[in-house]
Amino acid sequence: MYRIGQGFDIHKLTEGRKLILGGIEIPYSKGLLGHSDADVLIHAIIDAMFGALALGDIGTHYPDNDEQYKNISSIILLKETYNIIKEKGYKINNIDSSILAQEPKMKPFIPLIINNLSKELNISADKISIKAKTMEEQDSVGEKKSIAVHANVLLVKEMKENI
Repeated sequence: MYRIGQGFDIHKLTEGRKLILGGIEIPYSKGLLGHSDADVLIHAIIDAMFGALALGDIGTHYPDNDEQYKNISSIILLKETYNIIKEKGYKINNIDSSILAQEPKMKPFIPLIINNLSKELNISADKISIKAKTMEEQDSVGEKKSIAVHANVLLVKEMKENI
């Protein structure tokens, strides 16, 4: 059985923070504002994973007013989320995502991000697609005030072997 989930997240860019996407630090003059490390890519993937199994969203499981998540690496939250998914008997079939950012240019970092997510989730890199788009200088993304991500995750029910 397959289950598909869609996730979206957006965070404001701000001075004095590191820009973290997919668990990778991207060199840039600003970072994303948030309670955790504000990794907008991982947050959208988490939402898609929870959504696929109708388990709510990232805020339900990791509230932004809970001090245990203050400045936490989103990689930790991603791994915890995947453990919840696996406990429900599912595994990731594939991830498809789009990063919306006017700056910085994402293309040079996409292979690093894919390799990192592949390693952290223990899935093949060919199951992870990350695309980068600008907003053609429109809206808060295009005005370099924020970064947004759309993500889709397809989960597949793991079949138990009969012995």
